[in-house]
Amino acid sequence: MRDLKHLIYFENLLQQANNDLVQAACGDGRLALAWNCSYIPEVLLDTDKCFGVRLRAPNCTNPDMATYYMTNRSCPYSKSILERAFEGGYNFISALIGQECCTTMNRMEQYFEYCELIPNEKFFCTYLDMPLRKTEWHAGYYRRQIEQKIIQPLEKVYGVDFSEDNLRRAVEQFNEVCRIMTEINAMREAENPVITGYEFHVIQLCTQTCPKDLILPYLRETLQELRTREPDPKPWYRARVLIAGSEIDDPEFTKMCEMAGGLVVADRYCFGSMPGREEIPLEEGKDVLQSIADYYMWRNQCPRAMGPENIIARKKYIFDLVEKYHADGIIVENMKFCEYWGYERAQDGMWFYEGYELPRSIPVCQIEKDYTSAASGQLRTRFQAFIESLEIKKIQAQQ
Repeated sequence: MRDLKHLIYFENLLQQANNDLVQAACGDGRLALAWNCSYIPEVLLDTDKCFGVRLRAPNCTNPDMATYYMTNRSCPYSKSILERAFEGGYNFISALIGQECCTTMNRMEQYFEYCELIPNEKFFCTYLDMPLRKTEWHAGYYRRQIEQKIIQPLEKVYGVDFSEDNLRRAVEQFNEVCRIMTEINAMREAENPVITGYEFHVIQLCTQTCPKDLILPYLRETLQELRTREPDPKPWYRARVLIAGSEIDDPEFTKMCEMAGGLVVADRYCFGSMPGREEIPLEEGKDVLQSIADYYMWRNQCPRAMGPENIIARKKYIFDLVEKYHADGIIVENMKFCEYWGYERAQDGMWFYEGYELPRSIPVCQIEKDYTSAASGQLRTRFQAFIESLEIKKIQAQQ
């Protein structure tokens, strides 16, 4: 296939947190609000003069300073973010919107304040306390957290206007991004898709790390390009796979899988689009803030949500994605020392292998990795072996 016109530009935007579009927005006097969890209401951070930036630490391979503060048995994603903060990589942010879901990540966020890492007198960190269950009461609690931990501090410190009209405009902008990504996602259902998993991963990351109004023109043009893009005469892949897991913000992980012959057709991980790139419905009789709170409360698939009903729902959600995107197998990843996804990975491995509470079993490959793909040789071997096993199963099924 012909290369996408803006792919190299998208890749360059991902080389540092303070990319060209972020610099342009900050140069216009806008406020960069950092966030790092799918429980954070991303759309709320794009209200009025603000824009959201999901924190990444590209090319961070040696978080020595952060390890001193957080020990070597801490989540490498959290340590890499803290290391990049010590290096001055996030000096442009005006606030950090954090959460109390994960102890390690929460500790990392606290060091932003304790060590005074951001040279901005008005800079502050705030932490949402996310409910462990999904009920109407917990949904109300989540809304109150949004009001107390995000809206009120930003109004007080920076004078951000969270009026109903501004919230509605933010939702409309967010929904346009979601419509574009949903249409591109639908293209991955085809037997011979016009987009690779790597290309989609790069585009998805750009929607999370760039001001949405500035990235939207490139997204619109890329969508038009994909509508007329001609695929290769024959499918190049050996098997189709779904990737589920924790913080996968390194597109090289996806590229490595595809170089081994596995087309990534669905992304059910923290930086992925499933869920997270569905439109926010605005209902009559419900204020916009409540619609936002309901969207993030009820659609989230984080393994932190407890209770058998949530556990079973997460497995069925992945199973439905496998069916929809015709995946031959699942790769379940977790970051080293990640408590939530460590348990979820082990549980998924047995759950899908046995087909428990599901119509059938699905082959699973379990991966535990560092923040970067430094151990690329080992990962490549795992990918090659898994994809070869999927290919053999397909051949045997046809005989």
